[in-house]
Amino acid sequence: MWYPLFKYVLLGPLLRLLGRPVIEGLDNVPRTGPVIIAANHLAVIDSLYLALVVPRRVTFLAKQEYFTGKGVRGRINRWFYSVSGQVPVDRTGGDAAAAALTAATRILADGGVWAIHPEGTRSPDGRVYRGRTGTLRVAMATGAPVVPVTISGTDRVNPRGSRLLRFGKVRITFGAPRRYPPAEQRHQVRAATDELMRELAARSGRRYVDHYAATFPAAVSRP
Repeated sequence: MWYPLFKYVLLGPLLRLLGRPVIEGLDNVPRTGPVIIAANHLAVIDSLYLALVVPRRVTFLAKQEYFTGKGVRGRINRWFYSVSGQVPVDRTGGDAAAAALTAATRILADGGVWAIHPEGTRSPDGRVYRGRTGTLRVAMATGAPVVPVTISGTDRVNPRGSRLLRFGKVRITFGAPRRYPPAEQRHQVRAATDELMRELAARSGRRYVDHYAATFPAAVSRP
């Protein structure tokens, strides 16, 4: 009940007013069955815009800390992430990656839409950075198609370091879905992931950086 209420009444209209989103290729998202949406990552608000424009219910994996906070703020966070379709994952232990992949596989096994930012964190400067291999490991294991998605403009609506949202122009483009056969070697998964991220960079007109975004400090430069 809460998911459509947020999407169409409580939050969606505000997001549309602020970002005036332009959507391209939405018909590339299958209407039924499991699907992985893999998008570049510019701002915290990226996930909200993806959930807003995709007709189907979209599920993300969120840090377990969002569900275990104390006090009023903790309860608000727990309620919001729960009703907005987030699945808590413990990312602190040695088995954190395996737990995340298991949770994603479960979403797809139920015929759902799993959305992920393969970079793992927001780009510090707008460029597209090296992706984590978990996205394609799940795709290869489940056979679910991957829809590459490029996002732009969200970093102006939701600037890094600012708690206030601003007016901007958001553009979201959905590419054609593709399937990845199972890979026998780890380097094959790595190569396929690199190819996906280079495609996202090319489709968005942004430079690709063959390093993880977490290793770079936030910068004010633009791609």
